[in-house]
Amino acid sequence: MGKSRRTIPEELLLLALDPTTGTTAQPQSLDLGLAGAQLVELALAGRIAPDGDRIAVVMPRPTGDPTLDSALELLRRRGSPVRAVHWIGGPRLGLRQIYLAHLERCGMVHAVAGQMCGVLPTTRYQATDTAISREIRARLDSAIRTGVPPDPRTAALAALAHAVGLGKHLYPGNEGRSSRSRLRDLIRHDPMGGLVAHAVMDVQNGVAAQPRRDRAPAPPAARPPASGGVPLQPRRTGAMARVAAH
Repeated sequence: MGKSRRTIPEELLLLALDPTTGTTAQPQSLDLGLAGAQLVELALAGRIAPDGDRIAVVMPRPTGDPTLDSALELLRRRGSPVRAVHWIGGPRLGLRQIYLAHLERCGMVHAVAGQMCGVLPTTRYQATDTAISREIRARLDSAIRTGVPPDPRTAALAALAHAVGLGKHLYPGNEGRSSRSRLRDLIRHDPMGGLVAHAVMDVQNGVAAQPRRDRAPAPPAARPPASGGVPLQPRRTGAMARVAAH
């Protein structure tokens, strides 16, 4: 794979990069989105293909992109198709820093060292060519504004941008509500992009919802036995009866 075209992970990160602060929006979910973006890029390169909700390697030949080839090799070592949600939610954190360093090596961003509160060292990243970020944004804006089905790359990028929560960064406030809604709707225009975007959201929702599912409300305490009889059981309402039936 040559470098004449930017990859979807690179574009997703450039979209998330705030030109004013030099920081990335949605840093926690962005790692998940970048893992999903790698899957989409590998699919577009013909290296992997969806198999239901799983991802199968169909051509293990390297692409020539070191970061993508690392992901491809990890997928190949699995030996069997892996569920997209397990891949994205697995131990693949840190992709944001890997791709920031990658963009710096490619000359797309440059690092600016600084300090927080005059003590803690920080690193911010500025795009070296803001025209690139404007072009990426213009593709999304055009797809949202015209309603014309976008190309698969733009559709996948839109799906991932929505999945990681970049909508409120790209189209903030009440005035951006309709644009955020249309950004979400673009998810249907690319099957692979839709698959990984839903996997990204499933990982986020699963992590957030698990404690609530585990902490079921305790049933009402049984009344103390009367005159040494057996404890009286609380009456089961419709909801409790349905739970007991299962």
